[in-house]
Amino acid sequence: MSQPLEKIFTLTDINEITEMVSTFLKKPVVVENDQFSLLAYSSYYIEHFDKANQQTIFTKQWPISILEKFIDEGIVEQLKSIDGPFRVPQIKDIGLNQRVVVSAKYKEQIFGYIWVQETDPPLTNAQMTFLHKVSLHVGRLLYKENQLKIMKDEKRSQFYKKIIDETYRTESQIKWEAANMNISLPSIFIVNVFTVAQVDGEIFEELTETVRLFTHALNRPAYLFTDELKIIVIIGSNSPTPGQLPQSAEELTNTVLSQCKHQTVYAGIGGEYTSILKLRQSYLEALRVIKTAEFLSIPSLLTFEYDKLGVLRYLESIAHFNSETSYVNQDLVKLERKDQESQSNLLQTLEAYLLNNCRIKPTAEQLFIHTNTLKYRLKQISELTSIDFDDFNMKCQLFIDLQLIKRNKQTPDQ
Repeated sequence: MSQPLEKIFTLTDINEITEMVSTFLKKPVVVENDQFSLLAYSSYYIEHFDKANQQTIFTKQWPISILEKFIDEGIVEQLKSIDGPFRVPQIKDIGLNQRVVVSAKYKEQIFGYIWVQETDPPLTNAQMTFLHKVSLHVGRLLYKENQLKIMKDEKRSQFYKKIIDETYRTESQIKWEAANMNISLPSIFIVNVFTVAQVDGEIFEELTETVRLFTHALNRPAYLFTDELKIIVIIGSNSPTPGQLPQSAEELTNTVLSQCKHQTVYAGIGGEYTSILKLRQSYLEALRVIKTAEFLSIPSLLTFEYDKLGVLRYLESIAHFNSETSYVNQDLVKLERKDQESQSNLLQTLEAYLLNNCRIKPTAEQLFIHTNTLKYRLKQISELTSIDFDDFNMKCQLFIDLQLIKRNKQTPDQ
């Protein structure tokens, strides 16, 4: 065994190990946990770090844009499947120079990654073997740290679940318990919830891992925990300035959904609040978005935010009322019949026209048709029905009824 390796095996501090590895290899080194959050980096070769590494050091984790690129390029999958060190080629558009990476494993589980920026000359086979042996030692150390983290996370999860379940009755009670458990409460927060349509443990675990990965990549304090088949993300900020968190939640939602195209994933975003007592309310609002999407069988609603859900939040109640009163919108029945007979798209045109506030140009652009074609279709609608586009109440009713018609087509047995 080499002398540097013997020395490294006696160390338990990740920063010291990182510096020794960097000194031995004479290259910049970064160590991250399994969620790509920065644990340590070598200071001696800091001027040699590429743009991607500089971003990691500055934000303490891979930014979402780089993480998405790693997933798209198959690098994340390689990290899970390749046992020893392997080379990651240069990716210019994210400022990534060629590097060698190895997963830090223990008991066949990954607890972190060691990245070596491969400045000239490239690593030799002996150095690659050295790096692999170091990774096994780092894996053991991170495993021990992870065991402590799991215990802390379990207590923290139970704390937030108690708030959601209304175990605590006052804000002072919550703050006292948080202080007792050394939990830092955000000044302002928002709740983001994810779930899958299919009740499958393996699929849920995959979704949880994806959400966790991108939650860690957010440039904001965030905490994730699960409750039955729901993934709950609390995104917070220590700045009392409102209005910024919905954008972060929207970014997280869109990124997760873009990575889960082969699964039906539902997502909802609750309201933004400053009182920790409102955590339950934000959570229930996020669930209402999901329940609305499930009711309509449309995972991607017009919005994922409860505050922007508008009339959609009442559709289930309206559907029950319509069923009880045997209500049918005869104008839409006529348009639906016309569509079936003539292979026209009058219902689709009507919905797009309403969604664009009855404006010709944006509606035509959305439908990819000429404005004259749109005007002809609107003329047909007017001739076949009693629809008055100057009547605000009628337009609201039409939009609601169109959503329920689409829902009934997707769930004909209900």
